[in-house]
Amino acid sequence: MAGKMRRSEAGTSSSSNSGGETVVVDCGRRRSSCGYCKSVGRTSISHGLWARSITVDDYQDLLDRGWRRSGCFLYKPEMEKTCCPSYTIRLRASNFVPSKEQLRVLRRMQRFLDGSLDVNKKVEVVDDPKVSKGTCSCACHEVSSSGTKESLSSKNEEKNRAEHIAKYLSDQVDNAVRSCAESGDFLCSIQLPKASVKQVSPAKRKLLAEGANDLLYSSNIAFQIVATIRRVLAAENDPRHNAENNNLSPKVIAEKLAAALNQLSETSGLSVKACNGHINFYTTATQASSTEGAQIVTGSKESAAGCKRKVCCMRKSAKHSQLKRRKLEIHLKRSSFDPEEFALYRRYQMTVHNDTPDHVTEISYRRFLVDTPLVPVPPSGDGRVPPCGFGSFHQQYVVDGKLIAVGVIDILPKCLSSKYLFWDPDFAFLSLGKYSALQEIGWVTENQVHCPSLQYYYLGYYIHSCSKMRYKAAYRPSELLCPLRYQWVPCNIASPLLDRKPYIVLSDHALLQNGESLLPHASENVIEMQHDDNCDEDTNDILIDDSEEMIEAESESSDDESGPETSGQTLENNDVGDILIGLKGSRVRYKVTFTYNSDSSHCVTTFFKDVQRAFGPRQRSYLESQLLRYKRVVGAEMSERIVYSLG
Repeated sequence: MAGKMRRSEAGTSSSSNSGGETVVVDCGRRRSSCGYCKSVGRTSISHGLWARSITVDDYQDLLDRGWRRSGCFLYKPEMEKTCCPSYTIRLRASNFVPSKEQLRVLRRMQRFLDGSLDVNKKVEVVDDPKVSKGTCSCACHEVSSSGTKESLSSKNEEKNRAEHIAKYLSDQVDNAVRSCAESGDFLCSIQLPKASVKQVSPAKRKLLAEGANDLLYSSNIAFQIVATIRRVLAAENDPRHNAENNNLSPKVIAEKLAAALNQLSETSGLSVKACNGHINFYTTATQASSTEGAQIVTGSKESAAGCKRKVCCMRKSAKHSQLKRRKLEIHLKRSSFDPEEFALYRRYQMTVHNDTPDHVTEISYRRFLVDTPLVPVPPSGDGRVPPCGFGSFHQQYVVDGKLIAVGVIDILPKCLSSKYLFWDPDFAFLSLGKYSALQEIGWVTENQVHCPSLQYYYLGYYIHSCSKMRYKAAYRPSELLCPLRYQWVPCNIASPLLDRKPYIVLSDHALLQNGESLLPHASENVIEMQHDDNCDEDTNDILIDDSEEMIEAESESSDDESGPETSGQTLENNDVGDILIGLKGSRVRYKVTFTYNSDSSHCVTTFFKDVQRAFGPRQRSYLESQLLRYKRVVGAEMSERIVYSLG
């Protein structure tokens, strides 16, 4: 009986979403100069593989083991040895809570599209000698200084009204929480967090699902309640803290609270609905989609003072009648070479990153952002694949027919993975890096309807030791991947730990579910203040230079569960026999075991005959050490599933 195996027996990489297979070659270590810390020499160290093809399921699994791709090159930082340890960071899109700065980016874009944002002039103030400074709150004074500074003026009356409504709604939600707790709807009687109801801006509504135009206010209190209950139950070793418990889901708790708040429609004119764990407050059908449409019946009085600057308001009215509105279109297309995109990329690299013309070539652009090993998956219509399918895409941002930005992304079974963004330097004032991230998060939320497994937004690598890369932690609540045990740890727990040491085994601290016993971590405002407008917010992946070749490992990395290889280890202790090998068109295990009798008392391990012919004993010893390294960095399960090609 020959050692050759049929393809089905060999267990080739078969995707649940496609019939393709994953084929990789040349496992090794890569050294390069670091683009983050600018250290002298080649201090950035990573494992590397070249992928001839890869299924979306296999790439999803590799992402969840700390890998990423640059074109067809797969790489994974060697955490203990590289100068800037890089942690995979992700965000559950449905839990995303935008910060003040992120909301400002949305408002700025909306004003730009409405035509009320002046991108050329600096802040202008039309003084009226009859009125003292600071009394006018008209929007006509919200003019950007080249888009880098935003006026904070707004209508005081409308702001006070919105704050009053939000406070009233927060009190009503707190009453509903107490009522549900007293009636035993929650699992335990503990001190529950206070509710916070926030106004939803018009720009934010555009990110939400269709039909959200009447959404005015929202609260995520259900998520906070679930987190609080789970922490208490976990501390008491109560099995009910398991996430599988449906009674502990934000969705269930939000529905209970929404039911308890139904009477609000009579007193406030707002309808209450639970949506994916959020409690949303909408205008009724007879009201307009604005804060003026929501009126709260309480004992306090609101200030009725209007704008006294009639001259200013008249100028504002005349100005707005002449505004030119702009149209933003977002197109999603499969990854392919587009001359217009390349021209934009070339201009972006030379202007923003100061690259020289000879460095920004069509070949390097194709290799970095066009070439992809991902096997495309077409839409299926069965709830497993989104309407666009799976694979590599370019998302174009077009304003009035002009291409202003391109986001390079991978859409996978569980996530949208952001790779790179390049944009027109003339539109830097729009903070397109932040804006595109918010759009991509919104895309994930919208497409969960078509593909329930699509839950996450992957932001690339988070580098805590590099201040320019810390902005990613501002997309909350995000989590980091432990590089040793591949468990996800909340950023608010990981951040103070990384303040002490650039590389740490995050899963060792995963049981610390709150930050009280940890060092204080930076607040949302501090993180955003650290963010430089000129930082590489759009750069999630690296460009592989042809001069940066793969080198042999001096010793094995210890940032893997298997630990370092020692000179005394044999193949029996580090078996590579089950690794799936590709050789001369065949798919075989590196070694095949044959049993000579039924009681399995006599068996023999033999090499596939083509391996014997291609490699002598000394070459096989080298090959086995390479296969062992490969098995450690991709994981035993994946090494048995994906094909390691030998030619």
